[in-house]
Amino acid sequence: MINEFFPVFLNLKDKLCIVIGGGRVAERKIENLLIAQAKVKLISPEVTFKLKKLAEEGKIEWERRGYKKGDLDSAWLVIAATDNPEIQKEVFKEAEEKRIFCNVVDVPELCSFIVPSTIRRGLLTIAISTSGVSPAVARRLRETLEEIIGEEYVLYLKLMKDLRKQILNLNLSPEEKEEKLQKLALAPISRYIKYRDLKLLKVLIEKEGLTFPAEIFEKHFPNTFSTKNEK
Repeated sequence: MINEFFPVFLNLKDKLCIVIGGGRVAERKIENLLIAQAKVKLISPEVTFKLKKLAEEGKIEWERRGYKKGDLDSAWLVIAATDNPEIQKEVFKEAEEKRIFCNVVDVPELCSFIVPSTIRRGLLTIAISTSGVSPAVARRLRETLEEIIGEEYVLYLKLMKDLRKQILNLNLSPEEKEEKLQKLALAPISRYIKYRDLKLLKVLIEKEGLTFPAEIFEKHFPNTFSTKNEK
């Protein structure tokens, strides 16, 4: 029977996350935990060069030894990135006893959560999961979506954040504000950014009574649009 997982994004900032194992898989997991600003403790007798460097830089805590029961005390989340079946079972058992979120890499039956295949575009995060049935399919879907959802979405989300703030500060009814937000969400703004049609984008935004935030684009498209050169 396949488990049905509940999709969720976790706030791991400053939360203790323990990783068991020091290979390339552990390296990838730790990199993602650091992006989420988690407090990371690594337990492994040997680690990759990159993980050793992270420890030397003080970005993670490294205990140079194997796992032992009690290591999960005070942990909020644990990832077992080891191919030792006995250690996998012991880690999962302790995590379950202490009600700690646990992921044993590539062993869905020993997971209280699974890590989806993700696409990151600035403030946008898209997660894809096959409930652990086929990580390869999830990876292929991610690669397909990465071609569709390009780097223009980094600026797109920055722009929408700015415009939403402007709209919420307008002296309009809640219904009128929602109408403007929906209208902008339906507009082909990402395409305007992708093909550098920034003057057309400016017209669209100002038509809604909003200010075009040129500073968002100046660093990326310095020769395409500049309010300083306009008359």
